[in-house]
Amino acid sequence: MIRVLVADDQALVRGAIVTLLGLEPDLDVVAEAGRGDEVLDLLTAHDVDVALVDVEMPGLDGIEVCRAMTAAGLPTRALVVTTFGRPGFVRRALEAGAAGFVVKDTPASELADAVRRVHAGERVVDGALAAESLIEGANPLTAREQDVLRAALSGAPIAVVARSVHLSEGTVRNHLSSAMAKTHTSTRAEAANHARDRGWL
Repeated sequence: MIRVLVADDQALVRGAIVTLLGLEPDLDVVAEAGRGDEVLDLLTAHDVDVALVDVEMPGLDGIEVCRAMTAAGLPTRALVVTTFGRPGFVRRALEAGAAGFVVKDTPASELADAVRRVHAGERVVDGALAAESLIEGANPLTAREQDVLRAALSGAPIAVVARSVHLSEGTVRNHLSSAMAKTHTSTRAEAANHARDRGWL
């Protein structure tokens, strides 16, 4: 049996995935999580083989969960299952240590097969997203530019953004200017939204 954890903050979605995987004779859902920061403890407590994680969860997002799993040296393989099929998310998830990336509208039989393939050591990525990710290219933003744009998504004034990322207002303006140039946008709001929509934040 392949021991599976399902982590998704939407109880209805999580329940549906658990039910569908439970119909498979070789898959056993041994743990569920509604928050990203619950996952690591559950993985070790339940000796999980494959963890299905959503991208956007409270506590810790799915990509950070993958990064934490990798840093902890856990043998569990991570399969990101998300509504947010953005090319940038695919690249970030794989760089963080995920073994696979599929979208939630994947048919149940394909999702179960993706779990088996990930458990077998394969890397599984939704075909359309993989192609889009290659076309889109790598995230051009530096880590600091990503931090600043993330803070700017709220529409807060420069002074507030600067305080939240612990930088001077002048440095924040420089990072925003660079990010706007890289995203070919004319305002910080456009730059932040452009980056978010591509999964770069």
